[in-house]
Amino acid sequence: MKSIMMTQAHLHSLCLLILYLAAGYGQDGKFSGPLKPMTFSMYEGQEPSQILFQFKANPPAVTFELTGETDGVFQIQPDGLLYCVQALDREARAVHNLQVAALDSHGTIVEGPVPITIEVKDINDNRPMFLQSKYEGSVRENSRPGKPFMYVNATDLDDPATLNGQLFYQIAIQLPKVNDVMYFQINNKTGAISLTLQGAKELDPAKNPSYSLVVSVKDMGGQSDNSFSDTTSVDILVKENIWKAPPPVTIVENSTEPHFFKITQVQWNEPGAQYSLVEKEKLPRFPFSIDQEGNIYVTQPLDREEKDSYVFYAVAKDEVGKPLAYPLEIYVTVEDINDNPPMCPSALTVFEVQENERLGSNIGTLTAQDRDKENTPSSLLMYRIVEQVPKIPADELFLVEKFEGKFQLGKQSLKKQDTPQYNLTVEVSDQDFKTLCLVQINVIDINDQIPIFEKSDYGNLTLAEDTGVGSVILTIRATDADEPFTGSSKILYRIIEGDSEGRLEVDTDPQTSVGYVKIKKPLDFETAPVSNIVVQAENPEPLVSGVSYNASSQARFQLTVTDVNEAPQFSQYAFQATVSEDAPVGTKVGNVTAKDPEGLDVSYSLRNDKRGWLRIDSATGDIFTVAPLDREAESAYQVQVVATEKGRSSLSSTTDFLLILQDVNDNPPRLAKEYTGLFFCHPLSAPGSLIFEATDDDQLSFRGHQFIFSLGSESLKTDWEVSRINGTHARLSTKHTNFEERVYNISVRISDMGRPPLEGTVTLPVTFCSCVEERCFRPAPKQSGIPTVGMAVGILLTTFLIIGIILAVVFIRMKKNNSKDNVENAQAPEARPLRS
Repeated sequence: MKSIMMTQAHLHSLCLLILYLAAGYGQDGKFSGPLKPMTFSMYEGQEPSQILFQFKANPPAVTFELTGETDGVFQIQPDGLLYCVQALDREARAVHNLQVAALDSHGTIVEGPVPITIEVKDINDNRPMFLQSKYEGSVRENSRPGKPFMYVNATDLDDPATLNGQLFYQIAIQLPKVNDVMYFQINNKTGAISLTLQGAKELDPAKNPSYSLVVSVKDMGGQSDNSFSDTTSVDILVKENIWKAPPPVTIVENSTEPHFFKITQVQWNEPGAQYSLVEKEKLPRFPFSIDQEGNIYVTQPLDREEKDSYVFYAVAKDEVGKPLAYPLEIYVTVEDINDNPPMCPSALTVFEVQENERLGSNIGTLTAQDRDKENTPSSLLMYRIVEQVPKIPADELFLVEKFEGKFQLGKQSLKKQDTPQYNLTVEVSDQDFKTLCLVQINVIDINDQIPIFEKSDYGNLTLAEDTGVGSVILTIRATDADEPFTGSSKILYRIIEGDSEGRLEVDTDPQTSVGYVKIKKPLDFETAPVSNIVVQAENPEPLVSGVSYNASSQARFQLTVTDVNEAPQFSQYAFQATVSEDAPVGTKVGNVTAKDPEGLDVSYSLRNDKRGWLRIDSATGDIFTVAPLDREAESAYQVQVVATEKGRSSLSSTTDFLLILQDVNDNPPRLAKEYTGLFFCHPLSAPGSLIFEATDDDQLSFRGHQFIFSLGSESLKTDWEVSRINGTHARLSTKHTNFEERVYNISVRISDMGRPPLEGTVTLPVTFCSCVEERCFRPAPKQSGIPTVGMAVGILLTTFLIIGIILAVVFIRMKKNNSKDNVENAQAPEARPLRS
């Protein structure tokens, strides 16, 4: 039996030794070592009997003891072999704190105990679970898109610091799904549910009072096909929008109620909104306020005569001051009360009446004013004569119409010899107020004399057709023998013949009765070169029976207009045309017309055609294209057209021609900017993604750009994928983590939805590189033209060698020259001739 037990012990030790040899290195890269504090990391769920470390004993230690949070999972052999006998569970315990001590043969601790820390690393072994199997919420129509109105929550027992515990929410089903449009969206990380932009616009409880959603949650951040998931149902009730403009408010003016007082209320769909009022027009005083319950108050009495209505806006904002929805228009009408007395038109109103006028003759009308609201009882005025001075030859000589204020002769014709003037006191009243107005009626001589011109013919008058408007061209005069400074003697001049176009007018000096003939409209030689003008002098008062105007009250003159060479005149102030930008060269895009007042032919030309796109037919004014048009270069192209008369002085005039270019889809999509800094840190720990933006130069539709993204070649699909985020943005994602440390040029096709659709292929350079502090670290590349160190040393040595050779040559030359000089000096005395 003892032999068998020994054999089992040896087998167990042998198995542990095999595991030990297969386990790899310890914390410091060794299988074994002395007793010291150590930390180990192990994944949960691994097979049991995993070897951690072999501690070595120093005499007199002969065995080891393990204590602490072993949980029956960790054991140590007497020879110091530390191992686990069961699979770890991080959710049960994430860190095991152990102690190891060395004992001598008597069981006494001779070394330690030292702390041993076992960190249990997480694996994805728990599925996420929603806290509720069903959620219920409500949202009001027209709520702000993107603002959460409810949340769904799920939990996962895995480590939230790792991808295993990172949850990803999404809406799997929406019922009903009207026109295949999602009205709801969810925050992938928080589970917050809100309206989409379309939902905020189209949600209507009258059409669909409720919606059902199926929401799913995945772990692994939703990035793995092997992630765990769970689903829940969400029932959403759509409530009526209460953010509506209240009905118009009516406030009685000059109210005696205590101010402030509430006049109406607005309310946002959710609590917590911050309300304010905004004036539509800037006023000296704004007599309204709003509290944070949405109650709107009038803060002071209103005066309808000062302002009869107010329009302003109520605004609701969130906690950071962002508007929650469109402002509501508040309309306040000020109701009139009778708080204004009638007002006389002036301190004294003067009328004239001729003597011997018939009974019932209209003398004049007194028009009083009332500032109260028109066409109401408060502004209905009544007239009554309360006194006549003098009462000669009788009282009540005049009548006044009760509601119109019109005065008439009531009893008999008047005679100036009785009295030249009557003063009337007239009572003007409304419902509550009375005002006395003074009216003076002057009796004037009868109009039995007609005006007579001092001469009947003022001769010929010659003017150039460009004589300025307002110029006085003639002075005329007539006299009247009736009583001076009355309507019977006042003279008014009127042109009765020869000026059907109304080019002339006559002003009268009220003191001297002189008439000034003036130019009212420009003269025109081409339409009226000669005019025979007849002017009549008249009185504002009617003539007595039996007397009428005759030739003595008329004068004439002949107006001759001389020709002035005028520039051509265009038929319009400016011209405009519209054409598609892809119109073929030679397309007629418009026409201008001009006429010369003298009837000369007109020649057309263009000016400021900066791009050289157009030409004009010099004879007809037709405008054609001579080059391809481009809306992206200029959407509204303006040139000047010059019309020049042929012959004479060649006068010209100009007008503008504006060509509006309609867009066609002629620009392929491209990247919105240059993407040169895209990178992933190498090696990848998990698949990653990058976001890029596209654009094109064509005109935006009301929906904005709507691009479709795809990879540029089939070979890229094993490593990469492109997913559309919205109409202009897309995400480039890796499908795995096995990439080399280099630059990958990823071609992407971008298609628009134009007619016809266009496609552009762009290249995104993506770098896989080592990272320092989450920034890509790339050694500076070798630049062409810069020598290596070896080349630099070689160049330097060669330079020194050449300099040495040059110096040596110079030195040898100098040495030879010195030797030659010495020889010559030595021979010189022998060659010198002897002197006698």
